[in-house]
Amino acid sequence: MIERFAIYLAPEPDTAVWRFGTSWLGRDPETGPCTTKRLGLPVGLHSAITVTPARYGFHGTLKPPFRLADGATVAALLGALDRFASQRPAFDAPPVVLGALNSFLALVPDGDVAALEGLAADCVRAFDEFRAPLSDAEIARRNPDALTPGQQENLTNWGYPYVLNDFRYHMTLTSKLDKGEMARIRPVLETATKALRVIPLPVRSVALYHEPAPGVAFHLVRRFPLKQPG
Repeated sequence: MIERFAIYLAPEPDTAVWRFGTSWLGRDPETGPCTTKRLGLPVGLHSAITVTPARYGFHGTLKPPFRLADGATVAALLGALDRFASQRPAFDAPPVVLGALNSFLALVPDGDVAALEGLAADCVRAFDEFRAPLSDAEIARRNPDALTPGQQENLTNWGYPYVLNDFRYHMTLTSKLDKGEMARIRPVLETATKALRVIPLPVRSVALYHEPAPGVAFHLVRRFPLKQPG
């Protein structure tokens, strides 16, 4: 069985952004299916554009999905995450707004992202000892010839092109949309996410997600609280 793990930012369950993201996707990666907020969109359209992000679970990526390296254990990964989180201060990131990235819609921070970028970079580096090298097939799926030199270097060194200098924090809400879908769905989500624009994004923990087998939904294994002030 080929399983994967990922280190994500999962806002706390009592936050507005978590409630919105999980209800929009119709699935809470911690507790399972939940009441779906389709915002007036037809069932078929909503399902088509959310099926992939729902499988991954609402989140912001810190370290992308990876297979465990030979000799690495889940217990060791849990221990490393616990130690890492206990040494990192909690903070408030800027509020999130709706943004379009490569034809899909996501929530993106509107303001200074240095702290978020630093947390993600530290996760990429700190947990790379647990990552198995990419297979030739995994490398090919990333279409390396279409990547920039920096992204190719990231793929080689860290197993994913869009980390470090090529990282952009986002919380995915849809799969790729064609022009007609974008024109129809973006205004709906702009209105629905308006209240989030004035609420800082609380970063209080990092979370381990687990994909038991290819195509199976990721679930949230555990949140690891960051160090609180004082």
